Amino acid sequence: MDTIVKYDPLQDFASCTLCPRECQVDRINGNRGYCKGDDTYNIAAVCLHHGEEPPVSGKEGICNVFFTHCNLQCIYCQNYQISDNRIPGSMTRFTLEEVTHKIITFLDQGVRRVGLVSPSHCIPQVKSIIQAVRSSGYQPVWVYNTNGYDKPETIRLLEGWIDVWLPDFKYMDAPLARSWSGAENYPEVATAALREMFRQKGSTLLTDEQGGVESGLIIRHLVLPGQIDNSLKILRFIARELSPRIHLSLMSQYYPTPNVADHPLLGRTLAPEEYLKVTEEMEKLGMERGWIQDFDSSFHYRPDFDRDHPFDGELQA
Repeated sequence: MDTIVKYDPLQDFASCTLCPRECQVDRINGNRGYCKGDDTYNIAAVCLHHGEEPPVSGKEGICNVFFTHCNLQCIYCQNYQISDNRIPGSMTRFTLEEVTHKIITFLDQGVRRVGLVSPSHCIPQVKSIIQAVRSSGYQPVWVYNTNGYDKPETIRLLEGWIDVWLPDFKYMDAPLARSWSGAENYPEVATAALREMFRQKGSTLLTDEQGGVESGLIIRHLVLPGQIDNSLKILRFIARELSPRIHLSLMSQYYPTPNVADHPLLGRTLAPEEYLKVTEEMEKLGMERGWIQDFDSSFHYRPDFDRDHPFDGELQA
């Protein structure tokens, strides 16, 4: 890919409208919008991870950069330790040089992909990180791992920067999105963002000789307990409005975090028959590209950001 011209991140922070919240605050001078983010590098961890979809992790794993705070406050978030906007951002403040060094440490070990996790409110930091790594002579595959609450204009402006789109698609039910994520307009926002990602990448995943993804779109959907109709609507939108050939990651890994342990609907794991009903709909719609999870996956995908490394058996730079 051609070298990108020098990017000035300050241009996007003076009156922030990066995400659909459009708070219009001056993040340079200490004002805080919905995400409580500033203009620095609030990052919880830069670490190797093997738990993504097979072509995303690859044999060598992916270097994931976990941004703190979030523009979508899902009450059941598995990364609640770092995504909660009540957490002071200063707890995990890095410099651009430090982040770049950590990423390059893994690239020097043979890692070929870098994941940008929960980046929707940190687009200037994302661009600066990509630019710094490329300026150091490295050309990894950049994976944009998002909650799906992205402005399509922002996704359009990232064309040429991002190689792989890896969005969540959480809701087609607006009242549910309002109740559990504080974003009633999530369905219209996410579907517009997905249309733009699909325009850029289509339904084909380009992979290397080892099967690792180099370019493309993978849509994730986490099936939530008691919300099967929402999941079915999501599958039908993807198949009918985009393409049944899109690669879909259908996840059964939901588990109740401490924040929702006593919630009347979210305080349990998924029932086998719920996940089965969704996978059956996936098959009926002809969606044959992608991945489903073992039903006991809810016991295995539980990061702990209080540890030196959030994921057991892996390494942190």
